[in-house]
Amino acid sequence: MQGRAAAPGAGTVVNALATGRGSAFALDLETTATVDLDPDAAGVSGEIAGEPDGDTELIERCVERVVDRYGADEGGTVRTESAVPTAAGLKSSSAAANATVLATLSALGLEVANDPDADVTRTEACRVGVRAARDAGVTVTGAFDDASASMLGGVTVTDNAEDELLSREAPFAEHALVWTPPERAYSADADASACERVAPMAELATDLALSGEYGRAMTVNGLAFSAALGFPTDPAVEAMAECDGVSLSGTGPSVVAVGEREALEAVRERWAARDGETRLTNTRERGARVL
Repeated sequence: MQGRAAAPGAGTVVNALATGRGSAFALDLETTATVDLDPDAAGVSGEIAGEPDGDTELIERCVERVVDRYGADEGGTVRTESAVPTAAGLKSSSAAANATVLATLSALGLEVANDPDADVTRTEACRVGVRAARDAGVTVTGAFDDASASMLGGVTVTDNAEDELLSREAPFAEHALVWTPPERAYSADADASACERVAPMAELATDLALSGEYGRAMTVNGLAFSAALGFPTDPAVEAMAECDGVSLSGTGPSVVAVGEREALEAVRERWAARDGETRLTNTRERGARVL
């Protein structure tokens, strides 16, 4: 009873911390999960490749939730490997949760598809991971926006209070540039009250996203939440004239810009002068997948 699956990270269009509604888009950076189930095993143990002391509660809880709902009390192991940096605002938790949920469902022999007649729909599989993230305390909003973009691909807009998908479209740009400074920021530690003070800007950004103006929504969101969370706005200002949209991703510290590749390469030269890592990647229409 083994399953393997992969899920992409994501970038932020609108942070849901202020209003409960958010938007995100899939990035071509993946986390892979391998799940081995055993009817005779007691409990679930997890491992994160390259992080012997990493917190495995989320991925273990994902396996447990899937088994509780769709299995028959199986235990086992789960191991993840990831190209998505943790605590960087690039939705590493959502990618790990989605990959683990799909791998567990695959180990159980269940079909996951967009078809409502499938054993499990992709949206419902996504919700299982979101609930596990809440159990593990790794999210403030429930992160259904991030998780849905990772699971379904493209760009999504969601109501996180209701775990409701408001829209899903193909990516609004093909290329993305990510700058990740050395420091890390955990979503669960974000100052929610500070974010609530920029709710008018978040509402404007959400309206723009629902109208399909994702680039403008990103930029409005990025300036507002950078100020609210104490991150510099300089990287966004440096990119604005060159890209379709630029934003602080999640609760930081990464900044993501989208647009034409040549323009992003020019921005990369500026961002590369800063401490940290820059990576030029792609957005993704394809979401999580069974391997």
